[in-house]
Amino acid sequence: MTKPNPTACLLIIGNEVLSGRTRDANLQFLATRLGEIGIPLREVRVIPDVPAEIIEAVNATRKKYDHVFTTGGIGPTHDDITGECISAAFGVPWEAHPPTVAVMAEYYAGRGTEFNAARMRMATLPRGATPIANAVSIAPGYTIENVHVMAGVPRIMQAMFEALAPSLQGGNPILSHTVHARGIFEGQIAEGLSAVQARFPALDIGSYPFQQVDVPGSGGVALVAKGTDAAAVAAAAGEISALLRELGAAPVEGEPT
Repeated sequence: MTKPNPTACLLIIGNEVLSGRTRDANLQFLATRLGEIGIPLREVRVIPDVPAEIIEAVNATRKKYDHVFTTGGIGPTHDDITGECISAAFGVPWEAHPPTVAVMAEYYAGRGTEFNAARMRMATLPRGATPIANAVSIAPGYTIENVHVMAGVPRIMQAMFEALAPSLQGGNPILSHTVHARGIFEGQIAEGLSAVQARFPALDIGSYPFQQVDVPGSGGVALVAKGTDAAAVAAAAGEISALLRELGAAPVEGEPT
């Protein structure tokens, strides 16, 4: 019997995301890279900078999923409270991590910059955490049990993830096949698409309307078959293309442009 793929959840932490001031750019990257590793992302939550809510979300999701990833709130300012909250969730002290302190002190000294109390916050980790290397700006993320804590800045978050990725035990990669057609819409394909899904219950089959801005008649639908079985994904995509042809549409492989 095939072992099921491990699962993941993303907690996006920060008032700036909820207020609309900051557009989160980490979700698409993380979902894509985790899929390549074979760890499907099953849930995403956006959490305010409220300690009780962060702690509750971390404790709830780390019991439900194999991996929990957090982004945001590990910088040097007063509102970066993720570290304290992760420590509280696990019931361990939030304390200076001597190897990280040494690396960061050397880093700032080499740049003639003070390693002050604010920067020291970024060398303070929950007891028992393992640092995640940061090739961009030195201050690490960290892993504690199945929770991986990373920066909110996309370039730094991506560097941290790539440092972490080799240690993640995934499953079969998540494969997807997209077919799109113009001039046809979801109401026309709903019944036939449901029948395809019923024939391939192990796959995720979705429909996504599109419309090119300011171009009348450019709309249509993109249909995606996704799963770990390459033969089943290909077969489902073939049935989707046949369905579109039956309805008088011209199926095109790939995403609409």
